[in-house]
Amino acid sequence: MTNKCWWITGASSGIGAALARALAARGAFLILSGRDVAALESVAHQCRDDGAPDTLILPFEATDYAALPAIAQQAWAWRGQVDGLINNAGISQRSLAVETDFSVYEKIIAVDLLAPIALTQQLLPQMLGAGGGHIIAISSVAGMAGIPLRSAYCAAKHGLIGYHDSVRAENEHMGLKVLVVAPGSVRTNVSRNALSADGNVRGQSDKAIDNGLPPEEAARQILTALDEGKREIVVAEGMEAEIPALRRSDPDALFDRMNAMVQAGYARQMAATES
Repeated sequence: MTNKCWWITGASSGIGAALARALAARGAFLILSGRDVAALESVAHQCRDDGAPDTLILPFEATDYAALPAIAQQAWAWRGQVDGLINNAGISQRSLAVETDFSVYEKIIAVDLLAPIALTQQLLPQMLGAGGGHIIAISSVAGMAGIPLRSAYCAAKHGLIGYHDSVRAENEHMGLKVLVVAPGSVRTNVSRNALSADGNVRGQSDKAIDNGLPPEEAARQILTALDEGKREIVVAEGMEAEIPALRRSDPDALFDRMNAMVQAGYARQMAATES
């Protein structure tokens, strides 16, 4: 990674910030994007302390598609190339589909699916013209199976996997390496920032997230997979680690398990967490 330029979206906290610090320790130049400039500046300071030769803070609104060509051009021009892109920015959801306003679907799919597609489409021709590079897509275990209370999030994260799998298939022979990552519960603000049925921010975390993997451990596993040339990894423990395997080997068993979880009061338990 030494002197390579990596662009990370959603870099202000969580997995994005942890990946930035891990790449900094390997000597990478870093472009840090998100909306919270103060948080990005804090991460940039940590990255320089950790060994990054330089950082560029490049804040932007993920769904401002019209602005992306100029933003991508600025990112590319900073070091004359972008060697790696990490599509990490996103928001989640905690609400039953039957209760969820359609605007929630529009927002989550725009941020979690269309925004990373739009950004990748801007960089893809340049990366291929430069001989390739790396793209890391941060999907989710919820991108591999339908998880209760996350219908919009699942839809977007399933789509994210499909898009990046296609990009890999089309361009791997041209030097472009694509790694899809499916995290389970990681100690981030993903649950606290999730949208409720009416589109308001939930404002509360939950036990699974609070007891999840540290972001630093998720980042370590991701970069190890990158080093090993893997194309897809699951970063999860316990039942969450079993979900993708069950979806492929015995989908009915997984469907039964999800159904039983709801009937046992999962939705009520999540609602109680918010009260």
